[in-house]
Amino acid sequence: MTAAPPIPPRRLACARCGTAFECGAPGDCWCAAEPYRLPLTAAGEIEDCLCPACLRKAAAVADSRRVAGE
Repeated sequence: MTAAPPIPPRRLACARCGTAFECGAPGDCWCAAEPYRLPLTAAGEIEDCLCPACLRKAAAVADSRRVAGE
């Protein structure tokens, strides 16, 4: 039995800013190394992956809301 070939990364445009980037999910994606996970919201039903900058910005906003008690 041979191992399945690795899945090539998908070339995407960020759902928020349009920046092109590569998504390695479900394999070895850059986002797996990020120190936070954002919950899937209603926007997640219509948005695909975010680029590194937008994911980090969204995490900072979520963190500030959590600190503010929103």
